[in-house]
Amino acid sequence: MISPKSFADVVAGLEAAVGHPDMNTLWRDISTAKTFADLEKVIRKVVGPSGFMEFTRFNHGMILNKEYGEKTPKCMRFLIGNPLIMKQMVEHVPEAGSYAPVTILIDERPDGVHLSYDTMESFLASYGNPQALRVAKDLDSKVESLLTSLC
Repeated sequence: MISPKSFADVVAGLEAAVGHPDMNTLWRDISTAKTFADLEKVIRKVVGPSGFMEFTRFNHGMILNKEYGEKTPKCMRFLIGNPLIMKQMVEHVPEAGSYAPVTILIDERPDGVHLSYDTMESFLASYGNPQALRVAKDLDSKVESLLTSLC
């Protein structure tokens, strides 16, 4: 997707849509949860309005800037997701754990700010598991809705 908005506005929109838990606290709370219901409460408390949380981000533009200077286009990679959605896929296809959380790349180009996302369905299609694909398609729909809202 390509947005006519500024890079800063697109990033701010993503930041507003996803939760930003303290990861050390989150992992502690997950490990001390006694039941799955307790785990669900922990996760639901930290996701944002989109149903996702940010796990980490990488500022690729900052690296490029060191060689090319301040006029370097901005580029950031965000890892976002929801452990409860990941669980639903991994139950059926363990390899799904290597694709979650998902990556969203936001980068500046001459024609606008690009938002890139490789669909979970494309990652899991080769495993041929209909249950995992159903969850993947639902996840893709949620991510695509989020990206559309940022444009």
